[in-house]
Amino acid sequence: MQEEVSVGTPVSNTPLSESIAARRTFAIISHPDAGKTTLTEKLLLYGNAIELAGNVRARRNQRSTTSDWMEMERERGISITSTILQFPYQNNIVNLLDTPGHQDFSEDTYRTLSAVDSAVMVIDAAKGIEPQTLKLFEVCRKRGIPIFTFINKMDRPARDPLELLDEIKKVLGMEPVPMNWPIGDGPEFRGVYDRASEGVYLFERTERNERMAPEVFMTLDDLMKNNVLSQKRYEELVESVHLLDEVGVVFDHESVLKEKQTPVFFGSAVTNFGVRLFLDTFVKYAPPPQPYLSNGGAVFPQDPNFSGFIFKIQANMNPKHRDSVAFLRICSGRFERGMDLVHAQSGKTVRLVRPYKLFASEREIIDEAFPGDVLGIPNNGEFAIGDSLCTGELVQFAPIPRFQPEHFALLRNTDLGKQKQFSKGLQQLESEGAVQVLYNVNAFKREPILAVVGQLQFDVVQARLKAEYNVPTELERLPHVLMRWIKGPETAIENMPQRSEVIIARDSRNEWTALFSTPFFLKYFADKNPELRFVDITEN
Repeated sequence: MQEEVSVGTPVSNTPLSESIAARRTFAIISHPDAGKTTLTEKLLLYGNAIELAGNVRARRNQRSTTSDWMEMERERGISITSTILQFPYQNNIVNLLDTPGHQDFSEDTYRTLSAVDSAVMVIDAAKGIEPQTLKLFEVCRKRGIPIFTFINKMDRPARDPLELLDEIKKVLGMEPVPMNWPIGDGPEFRGVYDRASEGVYLFERTERNERMAPEVFMTLDDLMKNNVLSQKRYEELVESVHLLDEVGVVFDHESVLKEKQTPVFFGSAVTNFGVRLFLDTFVKYAPPPQPYLSNGGAVFPQDPNFSGFIFKIQANMNPKHRDSVAFLRICSGRFERGMDLVHAQSGKTVRLVRPYKLFASEREIIDEAFPGDVLGIPNNGEFAIGDSLCTGELVQFAPIPRFQPEHFALLRNTDLGKQKQFSKGLQQLESEGAVQVLYNVNAFKREPILAVVGQLQFDVVQARLKAEYNVPTELERLPHVLMRWIKGPETAIENMPQRSEVIIARDSRNEWTALFSTPFFLKYFADKNPELRFVDITEN
């Protein structure tokens, strides 16, 4: 881990509107092993943010991907936490919010999607749309986020491209618009036909796929004259191109922004085939920073007053300093280092004298930032997820939803002499959003129930309590599979019958919750208590 460096970014004279128009803030969503981590690294390679790229999954013992910094991430070769990666590309400033990509992702993934203006959906060419991809897509749809699709792993045997496009249309309800077309798959994957330039880009592999893939552009006629493809492969390509033209599926930028269309790109992140073509088109058509809803209506990026909200908190990014960092998405105005801001929730004035520009674990103190950018702010416990900072009139943005956990376990401190550290560590982890903590109101002993979206978060909590607070713990998994927040009269909630299949609990905000062992008991209790509402998403 590198120490922070006070380089300082020179204050520019660029008009606010130009700086906003140059920003592209997005996240990558995918199912495990679809290639999110690899594509992230290759985008950094093509953005000249790193010199060499490595396949973390094939060579995980030699190095870890640039965006992964926690010890557990380095050991397992996966992304557990969300990090921020900023790099310039073609007169744009790209803010990539890297989200967890493992099977047991956390609620942190959902919250990160509240801070982006678009998303890139990575699909495995052999598997199509998988469950986690669909979950994250639905979160994007609720937020109104435009989606660009990268069908990955064409260097391996793949499903028929038309079949994949049809699945996107049927499952996601969006019109897929192929921006390019693959030439072969598996070992025979040679390149892509680019519909905009009406020509073919042929690629060559590089040693260990660490550098940008050399490209050669040819027209279809040149492709035939130079005998680059077999007669059969050439005829298949020409037939596919004509079919796409006949179908009449045409890219429409407005339809993409309204989530009616998703541009589709075929490629291979591991071999770098098609990555540059995708990135070029993405920065051209992805939306710049968008308005955000607040208690006073929509806040537009061009508003002169500064505003932003905290969507993530991460403690102990630098173990030497035991620090905590709040991640602030800027929504409007221009940020200048040292400016006075009002913390909307407390009314206190704060001065940010050490704001960070973040690149995974690296930090650089900066002097200015614009809507779409993400600031790292030292946090001594005064900030929480969903808090707002602003100048001028107080602005409180729409609350960030809390999503229903799916896995539950009792957590016990096995060293009673460290109860204070246990409580402090658990409180810190919950404030970061790593876990939700509940307490059974009918239990004889007050023991915390951990509620998580993904099972791996249990390991994360235990590992961090041990590493950062020196607290050993043991876990007892609970058989419950559903949680709902209960809304309604207190007396009706208190009179709900006690039974082993249902746990009535309160969360850290003292809100009523219920854990159910099966969907049957959720329906049973809902039918028996019509005056109560059992909701799966609530607000911070």
